[in-house]
Amino acid sequence: MSLLNITPADYRIGVTLLSGGLDSTTCAYHMDAANPQYDEMHAVSIDYGQRHKKEMEYALKTCDRLMMKHHILPVPNIFPKSMLTDTNVAVPDISYDEIKGVSPTYVPFRNGTMLSLVTAFAEGLIKNYEEAYCNGAGNDINPGEMPSVQADVYFGAHSEDAANWAYPDCTPEFIGAMANAIHVGSYGRIRLVTPLQWLDKAGIVKLGDFHGVRWEETWSCYKGEEKQCGTCPTCLSRRNGFMLAGVVDPTEYAA
Repeated sequence: MSLLNITPADYRIGVTLLSGGLDSTTCAYHMDAANPQYDEMHAVSIDYGQRHKKEMEYALKTCDRLMMKHHILPVPNIFPKSMLTDTNVAVPDISYDEIKGVSPTYVPFRNGTMLSLVTAFAEGLIKNYEEAYCNGAGNDINPGEMPSVQADVYFGAHSEDAANWAYPDCTPEFIGAMANAIHVGSYGRIRLVTPLQWLDKAGIVKLGDFHGVRWEETWSCYKGEEKQCGTCPTCLSRRNGFMLAGVVDPTEYAA
């Protein structure tokens, strides 16, 4: 649909936070399945200095497959040193079930920062559309004649990350607060969508399989080596998810 040849009407934009991992990729495919309701779709990856930056290569693979625009937003060095950003700290070869309290791979307020950035990005997309619409109409637009523009921001937080508050920025309490902040802060024009919020990893694999996710085009491992290690917390969670879902895992693990 051309931006310059439409009549005033609702215009919907879909934006997904896409790391390249199993969860966010399933989220991207889920948004793509809702394609008829969106006039344009975007995926945003955040470069915050993560050691597993390789995941963004997989995010691009997904965007190419779904014909979705891919954007990488760099974040300055604002996060405290953590296991995900400091290569001098070893990633433990244990499952999430063995972790007590806050996960050692937790990056303080990472998701809050990412959602704020993606919301600002979505605001920019709304502004771009409105400007293009006004230019196409010769700039002679009354406020009441502007089309209603809405954006949905998709976020792949799920129940296993929220369990025992291992990742506080994945909990329902956090998601509810951020959803309210995003809605109020955008004058009600941006909505936070969390389709995986109540699913465990097996449920996500089942949903992704239903949507036809190409699992070999996803990257979960936190170590960022040539192959996914198969032994770090997120690799073990990935393997267990496929096993419990009864879906073949095509991932080639190092161990």
